[in-house]
Amino acid sequence: MTRRPHVPADRPRLLVYTRTTGYRHDSIPDAVAAFRALGGFDVEHTEDPAALEAPLDGYAAVVFLSTSGEVLTPAGRARLARYVEEGGGFVGVHAAACTEEDWPYYGDLLGARFARHPRYQPGSAVVEDRDHPATRHLPPRWDFTDEWYDFRSSPRGRVRVLLAADESSYDGGGMGADHPLAWCHGHGAGRVFYTALGHAAEAYADPAFRAHLRGGTAWAAHTADGGLQ
Repeated sequence: MTRRPHVPADRPRLLVYTRTTGYRHDSIPDAVAAFRALGGFDVEHTEDPAALEAPLDGYAAVVFLSTSGEVLTPAGRARLARYVEEGGGFVGVHAAACTEEDWPYYGDLLGARFARHPRYQPGSAVVEDRDHPATRHLPPRWDFTDEWYDFRSSPRGRVRVLLAADESSYDGGGMGADHPLAWCHGHGAGRVFYTALGHAAEAYADPAFRAHLRGGTAWAAHTADGGLQ
C-alpha cells in the first residue's frame, strides 16, 4: 500500500521555501502572496533551512519557489528525499531549476537542470496535455511574457510534459523543437510538478498563471486528479 504523509482533510498545508544563495528574484514577495491567495491551502513560508530538517509529514506539498544555489543542509536533503519517496508532493517554480547543483538526487526529482535563458520577452507556450489541472484552463497556445528557460537536456520520456515553448515566437531559444516548459511526474510514491514560468512579479497577478500554479500544486498535493505519468 502506498504510504502518504498525514495531511488534514480540510485545509492541506504547503511549505513554501524561498531561500536563495545565488540570484534572487525581486518577484519572490509577490510569488509568496500569490500562493497564499490560491485558496484551499494553508501556507507556511520560510527561508530557514532548519524547517526542512524537521518532519514534513504534515505538509501536502513542499514548494521550492524561485530558490537558487545550495539551499539545504545534509539533514534537509535527507528529510526532503524521504518525504517525497514516501508520498509527499513537491512543486518547483522557475529558478527551482537553478538549485542544489551538487545534489544529483535533486536533478532527478525536478526532472531537468537550468542551462540559460534569453532576455525577458513575450512568447507563446503550447499546451501539450489538456488533461491536467495545471493546463486544462489554458488555450492551445498561451501567450505569456517570461525568460523562457532552456534546460541542459529535455526531460521528455522521463516526465509528463504539460507545456512546451514555441521558440519561433521569441528570440534566443536554444533547445529547438523539443522544449518542455512545465511537466509533472511520479517520484517514489510522491508527485512532482515543475513550471519554468514565473520570473516577474507581473506573472503572479495573472489569473491564468495563478490557475496554472493552483492546478499543478493541487495535483502534487493529491488534492486534484489528473492521472500519473
